[in-house]
Formats: sequence, C-alpha cells, structure tokens
Amino acid sequence: MTQSALPTQLVWFRDDLRTNDHPALDAALSSGPVIAVYVLDQESAGIRPLGGAAKWWLHQALEDLRRSLGQLGIPLILRQGPAAEIISELVHEGNVQTVHWNRRYGHAERAVDMQIKQELQARGVHARSYSGMLLHEPWELLTKNNTGYKVFTPFYNALRDSKTRPPLPAPRAQDAIAKASVPSGEDLDHLGLLPDIEWTAGLAARWEPGEAPARQRLGEVLESIAEGYAEHHDRPDLDGTSALSPALRWGHLGAREMWDALGRLAAEHPEAAAGATALRRQLAWRDFCWHLYYHHPQLPERNLRAEFDHFDWAWPEQDPHAAGQVRLWQKGRTGFGLVDAGMQQLWQTGWMHNRVRMVAASLLVKNLQVHWKVGERWFWDTLVDADLASNSANWQWVAGSGADAAPYFRVFNPELQAKKFDPQGSYAARFAPLAAEPIVDLKQSRRAALDAYEQMKLSAGS
Repeated sequence: MTQSALPTQLVWFRDDLRTNDHPALDAALSSGPVIAVYVLDQESAGIRPLGGAAKWWLHQALEDLRRSLGQLGIPLILRQGPAAEIISELVHEGNVQTVHWNRRYGHAERAVDMQIKQELQARGVHARSYSGMLLHEPWELLTKNNTGYKVFTPFYNALRDSKTRPPLPAPRAQDAIAKASVPSGEDLDHLGLLPDIEWTAGLAARWEPGEAPARQRLGEVLESIAEGYAEHHDRPDLDGTSALSPALRWGHLGAREMWDALGRLAAEHPEAAAGATALRRQLAWRDFCWHLYYHHPQLPERNLRAEFDHFDWAWPEQDPHAAGQVRLWQKGRTGFGLVDAGMQQLWQTGWMHNRVRMVAASLLVKNLQVHWKVGERWFWDTLVDADLASNSANWQWVAGSGADAAPYFRVFNPELQAKKFDPQGSYAARFAPLAAEPIVDLKQSRRAALDAYEQMKLSAGS
C-alpha cells in the first residue's frame, strides 16, 4: 500500500514545539501521511490565557516549527478557538483516521483532552496520547502509601533510581502531501500573539526561540558544564546557568533527551559528573512541580496548606498602599539592588535568574505581605518560560503555603543574599544601576511578617 493510500494522521502540537524525540510525531509518521496542527485555545473552560512574554515566544516558535515540519514534508495548520471544536473540524476536513498528541498534565487541559478523545472514539476515530513532556508520568512515581510525593528529596531519589526511555531517532521526511487535501489554517499574524506595546526588543535581543537554537545551546552547555556549573549556577553575576528553561517550557528540547545526554556525559567524562548531576537535579525539580500540580489541581489557585487561608495577605486591589508597593516592585524600584536588578532583568529580557526569583518573591510575600498570587500573575505575564506548575509551585514554596515549602521564618534578606551571590555588585550594576530608596525596613517588616504568621496559626486553630 502506498503512503497516499494510507489513512491520514493528525499530530496536535501543544507545549512540544519540536520534531526530534517527539513520540506523537514518531508514531504518526509510522502510520501514514501526516498533517499537523497548533490550536491557540484560550476559550476552553479553565484554560489560562498566555501571558504577554509567552505569546511573543510562541509566535517565533510557531514560525520555527513550520519550517522544521516543512523539511519533513508535513504541513502545519494554525487555528484558534476551543480545541474540541477545532480538532473535530480538522478530522472531518482532512479525512483523519487517527489523532496523535503528547500528553498535558494541567487539570483543565486534561479535561479538554479527555473530552476530545471520547468524542473522537464515538465517531470511530482513534485518539492516541503519548508521554513526551516529562521524565516520568506523574502517576508512575508514588510513595509507599500509593500517593503523590509532597517532598522533593524522596521524589528525586525515586526518579533518579528509575529508568527513563531513551530518546527517539530523528524523524524521516515523508512524501509531500497534495495541498488540496490539507485543511486551511490561519496566518500566524492573525493569531494576535505579538504585543501592542513596544517592549519586546529586549526579548528578541536575548532569545532565539526554536528547536535548532535550543539544541545548539544544549551542546554548548554539555561542552562547558565541567567548568563550574555545579558551583556557579546559583550566581546571577556569572553566566552559570543553562538558560534552557524556555526551551524546555515550549518543548523545543525534550526533557528525556536532555536527561539522557547529561547521563552519558557524566559516565564518559568524570570531571563533568558534578555539573551534569546538578543540572539533572534542576530537570527533576521541573518534573516535581508538574507532579505536584497533577496530584493537587488546586495548586495555581489555592494554598496547599489550608492554614494559610487565614493569613491576612494584602491585595493591591483593596489596599492603595500595597498597590503602590507592588508597582515599585514590578518596576524594580524597591531600593534593594538584587531585587531591582532581577525585576528589571525580567522586564528587559523575559527571564530572571532563579536565585533572584526567590529573593524577589520573598520580599513581596513576606516583607510586604502581599498575596503570592499577585506575584505569580506578574511572573506569568512577563516570563518567557512561565508554566503553570513551576510558577505556582515555586511561589507557594516561597510563601510557605505549598508542599515542601520553605519554613515561613525563612525570610530572604536581599542585602545578605546580594553579598553572597552578587559579591561585586556587577549583576545589580548591570540591570539596576540607579539606586532607589528602600520601600520597607527589612528588620521591622520581617518581625511584622512573623507576627502575622503567629496570628494566622492562632486563627487556623480556633
């Protein structure tokens, strides 16, 4: 049977904008002629609309994906609207027999996928889902009590001791599909992903979204990781991080491919083992956040520790003083150099060093006692690597309200953190050279935060 006589396969791309190590694409190519679709779905119930920085990244990423798929002879269709409606239309228009996708793990996204799978099966159309986003499925690694993990270290130990599937071979090109048999799509510009305000020049100067740049960066990381990643990745004043978080968030690079490459590097080059292990641990944190979100679907909206429902958080919508402080925090004008540099780096580049993210978050939720959701939403709108699991889990970690959270009394002192992680002040000088007046007294605000915490415990126990 020729390929043209085989039934059409539809690959639905989501947060996996690559062609290498893509299980859904691999399975589809082995089954018949393939067409691909990306659906911009911001209308289905519970789906959180993308932030501005993420939309900018997605625009560039879809251009790159279209080129990569084109080299394989696969057309990419762009549509926007409720995914259930769009997929149903494409199945009919393209005479599709099987729809393939890599799984998502957000609560709302899984509900959409389940609905689509059931509707397709009722029509006699196959729906196949695959594991392509995480190192392990969230239901695979469980405690001895058959529950999800809430503490990172035992989760990491379980993940490290388990086997991950090896990366898939590079896909082979298919014969070109006749244009007449390919359903129509929208122009990329019509998706409205590029922001109206002019603030993306810094993003474009810092990042090149796409699969090839991500793989090139991975190669650079592997070559240099022995030179001090384990010691330097926590220093914002040094170029010590992998800078691969956006590539992982958008799926330009598969987590399993990266995990496998690091493992082989450590085995073949012992001098690189410490750095490779440290970076593998960062990959495990990503899995852990999604593990938490899968087992606790309320993670983005509710405190995982219910006693924090009694904490007297400030909300800028209700408190003019808090609103003013939040604006200064967002603009990087708090008067604390490390925090201000991070917040201005975020606005300029769509990214912030992880150590500085923690310090900036601590200042907002503890010294200023503003609800963690306020910061989480700002990061969601301004980070190019924002995903719902990591963003929510990390904000709740700093706030003390999440699983495996830092003790509430661990209040990051931005001045002491700067001395330790930006000792020469070069990071602060680069992104926030103009000093501002501190908006809060660190000692007094720390004491007030701890007093509020004690009051919360009394209220929760009453």
